[in-house]
Amino acid sequence: MKKSLFIVFALVLVLAGCGQKGTGSTNTPAANDTTGGAGNTQTEKKEEPAAEPITLKVGASPVPHAEILESVIPVLKEQGINLEISEFTDYVLPNVQLYEKQLDANFFQHVPYLDQFNKDKNYDLVQVAGVHVEPFGVYSSKLKSIDELQDGAKIAIPNDPSNGGRALLLLAQHGLITLDESKGVEVTVADIKDNPRNFEIVELEAATLPRVLDEVAIATINTNYALEAGLNPTEDALFIEDKDSPYVNIVAARPDNKDSEAIQKLVAALQTPEVEKFINEKYKGAVVPAFK
Repeated sequence: MKKSLFIVFALVLVLAGCGQKGTGSTNTPAANDTTGGAGNTQTEKKEEPAAEPITLKVGASPVPHAEILESVIPVLKEQGINLEISEFTDYVLPNVQLYEKQLDANFFQHVPYLDQFNKDKNYDLVQVAGVHVEPFGVYSSKLKSIDELQDGAKIAIPNDPSNGGRALLLLAQHGLITLDESKGVEVTVADIKDNPRNFEIVELEAATLPRVLDEVAIATINTNYALEAGLNPTEDALFIEDKDSPYVNIVAARPDNKDSEAIQKLVAALQTPEVEKFINEKYKGAVVPAFK
């Protein structure tokens, strides 16, 4: 009897132990499982948020600079650059605002103008890249040919040093005056060596020149202002600079940001076959690509 009770007691202990072992083996992994099975489906990797677009503020003359910039807005947007264009009708504020960091870059001027502006204002703005040439032209509302120009006629030129010098060089190239060649692009009215026909040289703000054509015999006008006034340089100019002009219009920036990713992407977008085609088709020779 005692032997039978011992066997039954032992059997109960064995069965109880198996029951505890089974309970631990089924509950413990389920409680601790965070990587396999259902736990794995609940732990999904979250997507990285899209990078915020970079805003690039560029100052420009309305025509053709702002128009050219507008043509690359979609390209830059795809690259995460939000191009904001501020239009200016003068040649001073775009550089002042760039220097004061209200703008990131500007696109309206050529190198001789920038050099003279830096010298006059003690600025350190820099050229980033050339984009196009706007051949400088001589216009008249009274004459159909330069051969009709009378002695003593009034000739209007821009009053800023770089464009004034450019105008004088163009007049000298066509034999109307003679200049001191040692002055180069920095030539001024004071450097006229010979004016045998006694022309009256009048210096006026560049933007006003198209509006004074009825008051002068001829005026030397920047192409952007000529285009804004509805003049066609290739048809309306009495004579015009050729495509080899050294006055390439540039994108300018500051030393601290000229190599930034946003400005480099802007330059890359401007110097493409697509922009070359846009310039040629829209301006038909009045603006000439100059980045090859």
